[in-house]
Amino acid sequence: AEALKARLANADLACHVLDDAAFQASAFEKLIWISAFMLVGANHPGATVGDVESTHKDEVVALIEELVRGTGESQGVAFQHGSADRLLAYARAVAHFPTAVKEFEWRNGFFWGVSQSALAEGKPDPFPTHTALLKAVGAIE
Repeated sequence: AEALKARLANADLACHVLDDAAFQASAFEKLIWISAFMLVGANHPGATVGDVESTHKDEVVALIEELVRGTGESQGVAFQHGSADRLLAYARAVAHFPTAVKEFEWRNGFFWGVSQSALAEGKPDPFPTHTALLKAVGAIE
């Protein structure tokens, strides 16, 4: 990783080498972004990422916070404070992107799988808002 970082630095490109825990949190944050923004947008047909960030901000922030909390508890991931703010800032950078629930297995399907496992064990759904939105947009029954 350090060798790649040095090569990128020689080309005036930035590279941050993370430890395993920080990398895992960062990867989950990316998954939470795509899952939350696409799902909230799909619940408001025609909404872009920018529309979700501006018009449906409270809804997406609540979903982000639910996914961060539930992922932390179910996967043992320690997120840095400010996940919602970072994800909102990224959304503003790609505001023109359309929204849709797709590639379900690799995106929202991860969280749905955690929910299914918890429910099968008689535990509460760690992602009840996420599950309700998946039902609302017809991604699950």
